[in-house]
Amino acid sequence: ASPLAGPAAPSYAALVDALPDPVMVVSGKDREDAIERRVVFANAAAGELLRVARSDARLVTTVRDPKVLQAVDEALFDDTAAEAVYERGGAQERLLRAQARPLGVGADGSRLALVVFRDETDLRRVERPRADFLANASHELRTPLASLSGFIETLRGPAKGDEAARERFLGIMQGQAARMSRLIDDLMSLSRIEFNEHIAPSCDVDLVQAARDVADAAAPLTRERGITLEMALPTESVHVTGDRDQIVQVIQNLVDNALNYSTPGGTVKLTLTAGLSTEAAAAGDRPGAARLSLLTPDHAQDLYAAVRIADVGAGIAREHLPRLTERFYRVEGQKSGGRSGTGLGLAIVKHIMNRHRGGLAVESQPGEGTTFTAYWPLRREA
Repeated sequence: ASPLAGPAAPSYAALVDALPDPVMVVSGKDREDAIERRVVFANAAAGELLRVARSDARLVTTVRDPKVLQAVDEALFDDTAAEAVYERGGAQERLLRAQARPLGVGADGSRLALVVFRDETDLRRVERPRADFLANASHELRTPLASLSGFIETLRGPAKGDEAARERFLGIMQGQAARMSRLIDDLMSLSRIEFNEHIAPSCDVDLVQAARDVADAAAPLTRERGITLEMALPTESVHVTGDRDQIVQVIQNLVDNALNYSTPGGTVKLTLTAGLSTEAAAAGDRPGAARLSLLTPDHAQDLYAAVRIADVGAGIAREHLPRLTERFYRVEGQKSGGRSGTGLGLAIVKHIMNRHRGGLAVESQPGEGTTFTAYWPLRREA
């Protein structure tokens, strides 16, 4: 016996009304008269999404998309299944797939069709960044590849016997090859981080020592550019739970950014402070500067350790701050130091901080400089 049999069984209309997807039954008699298409039934989801009356509403006033209306006509008068993509504008854009299926002829002689809307907004939001990422990565690789191809062609042709031109071109080609190598390294690094982002690290890491290691590694670059790297570190160790290589990568990327956008003779300050609340860790220290939290911990704990890297470079305008951690995003008009960046550094930093359940904030003022703050939860024993 059917579990829906018996006097207490719900009606088919009640079952359809309870479906989460918008469902409508549409009627029509004359293919040439689009105005007479009627919605003879709409479930609760359709009523909420399309603001349609439960029955006898005109279809053209409910759905104004020509592609959807065409799909309904094919189901009504051609007895064929059809579908169309329906994009609803407004404050919250929605993307739905409308599927129309023929239901035959009704008791009054009108033809009937079932129309089901499937919300694909979240799916499109996932696919669009992926497509944008592939397009951007292809573009970033295509530029140095085109440069290399052009110089190779020149060296094999007009500049074949020109020693001075050969040395100059080979230097440029070496720079372009290094740029591609950095981009591939960053792409692979970002892929590995995203793959393990849901797995929280568990090792004991001393932030003081990590900061010193970054300063030691940056010493040749600071000497080369005449930039002073000032350190303000606690005298005692500061322990957090994390992946040491990734924590060093965060500090290294932020220090590199500060050095790249600093003018010769400038100063970059690296400050480490422990025992801060979430609000204190994300708070700024530049009066009058625009400040934005790029990543906030989901589950804030009592105390954090914050690393602040401040430069006195050109600064960043307020409107650019929300997009700084987007992949391949660069602020127009700003030039980094001796080598061009890949546009992935801050995206990598954000993903690493998310894996460590930490936070990331930025404050900047054009003409005054920029400060990035990364903060980690202190290890419980500490």
